[in-house]
Amino acid sequence: MNVSLDKPKFQLSNWEIVSVNPTDKKWSWKDYFCFWAVTTQSLIAFSLIASLYILYDLNIFVVFSGSLLAAILVYLFSNLIGKPSTIHGIPFVVFLRTSIGINGARYFGMIRGFVGIFFFGVQTYFISKSLGYLIRISLFSVDSNLLQLDYFLFFFMGLNLIDWVSLVFTLIFQFILFSKGHKFIKIFMNFSGLFVYFGILFFLIILFSEFNQQLVERAYEIVRLENIFIKKNIVPLITITGTIFAYYSIVILNFGDFSRYAKNEKELRKGNLSLLLNLVIFSILAILISLGSDILINKDLIETERFLTNPTDIIGKINNTYLTVTCLIFIFIASLSSNLIANYIPSQNALINFFPKQLNLKSSGLIIIILGLIIGSLWLSLISQLGILSFVDTFGAFFGPLFGLIICDYYLIKRKKIINKDIFSSKKDSSYFYSNGWHIKAIYAVFIGFIFSAGTIWNSNLNFLQSFSWILGAIVTYITYYLLVPKKS
Repeated sequence: MNVSLDKPKFQLSNWEIVSVNPTDKKWSWKDYFCFWAVTTQSLIAFSLIASLYILYDLNIFVVFSGSLLAAILVYLFSNLIGKPSTIHGIPFVVFLRTSIGINGARYFGMIRGFVGIFFFGVQTYFISKSLGYLIRISLFSVDSNLLQLDYFLFFFMGLNLIDWVSLVFTLIFQFILFSKGHKFIKIFMNFSGLFVYFGILFFLIILFSEFNQQLVERAYEIVRLENIFIKKNIVPLITITGTIFAYYSIVILNFGDFSRYAKNEKELRKGNLSLLLNLVIFSILAILISLGSDILINKDLIETERFLTNPTDIIGKINNTYLTVTCLIFIFIASLSSNLIANYIPSQNALINFFPKQLNLKSSGLIIIILGLIIGSLWLSLISQLGILSFVDTFGAFFGPLFGLIICDYYLIKRKKIINKDIFSSKKDSSYFYSNGWHIKAIYAVFIGFIFSAGTIWNSNLNFLQSFSWILGAIVTYITYYLLVPKKS
């Protein structure tokens, strides 16, 4: 009797990254509506959308058309990358094993983890600023002289006592909130998506009740009824499409981390389609709030150097404590949920995939929190001064190529046929062990795509293509991989 001695080299399975139990696949289109709502409701998206519509001399229908084109691209790409994880119930980094090998997925997956952890720390710093404002307002309401005490005027690494308390509390709060598992995360995401929309509408109703006539007049001023299908609008249309797509691209690659919980493909597609609805709703609200806030600020005779489209700047100019506190609470919740989706979950899955035997939800979360503390505390005094964002963007230039690899491999090379047991096997004869855990041809294809993506960042002559670096890298890797790898009959 022959007994195989070819035992697994190391453990690849972990309770958090194995296939989702069918009884836990409960996400409907309504949950994905909230997912895209949370993704859209960030401070960056608000500023970006309001700026495109108001600050630049652009036809409003060109902006609207470009935004919808970008949303359609995100919808199509999210369906493509989300379908395999819906079928097999596994997150992005685990599914990556099928295309690039079990070791390749560990290290290339950690690129997504590295970028996620970095931006988690940065965004946590800005989230903590909202909490810091709330603490200052509370102290000032108790005693206006409290903030002049010596221990509030001492700064270490650019942060004073209130800033440090806010940063540490925000990190601990996120750790407690985000370590409760996917069921609680779904509840929090749905609450945040609807809660923030309620807050935006509440603020808008207040503005409209006081300035309805001026608001309608200002909104009418930015609407230019002219033919958008003319030559001069082509470049702005393409640029806006690329800009909006670039904003959403951060969540496309790891969309499988969330599509794995979908009831079925139909619910997933319907939910992804709601991105268009979210973008339309949020765009209208962002425009009206920016216009209404400008009217309110001018009414109070507060001088501003420019038209304000950043919610934090707007709140800083509003002379109403209760309204300011309310807005800060909504910003705090919105920022937490977007940080969860865009940064925390992808980083956590990448870490667990790298150390599946050693890590779980809490230990991986603790690593993210500690690194987030280092990054967040150093952001103002050091990191923001170093111009390090270009290097982080360079790592991000791998995202498009990895997407192109997975799509080509799954749909064209493997023809949607995956061997589930081999995804978690480190035996030499398993399908995804390849060359000692690395699929060399896949790595070649990814690096060739990466060269094109990164070129738009580092080559000044190609900077105009930077908004499309993700798509460019995906296309180049897709074609390269298709030409390198033999097709199955």
